[in-house]
Amino acid sequence: MALRKFMIERDIPQVGTLEREQLRDAAQHSNTVLDQLGPDIQWVESFVAADKTFCVYLAKDEDVIRKHAEISGFPATKITEIGKMIDPTTANPG
Repeated sequence: MALRKFMIERDIPQVGTLEREQLRDAAQHSNTVLDQLGPDIQWVESFVAADKTFCVYLAKDEDVIRKHAEISGFPATKITEIGKMIDPTTANPG
């Protein structure tokens, strides 16, 4: 089964004020949980804002994302499947 791409919005108060070491620790914890869940979920990248993170994941479905949130303690406030992507090169013909 091919993995689908999702954007996960996480409400985490003051996450934007965390120091690099704290973000590293959070990433290590997330990776540990991902290892437990197996190949049905992969973390691609995250964007940290003042009180939210926006995380891009590849996953078989929303359920495995919710399971990661439950085990890791990182909330999955909103999960949106990404259907298509565009970037500046989309404007190029052909």
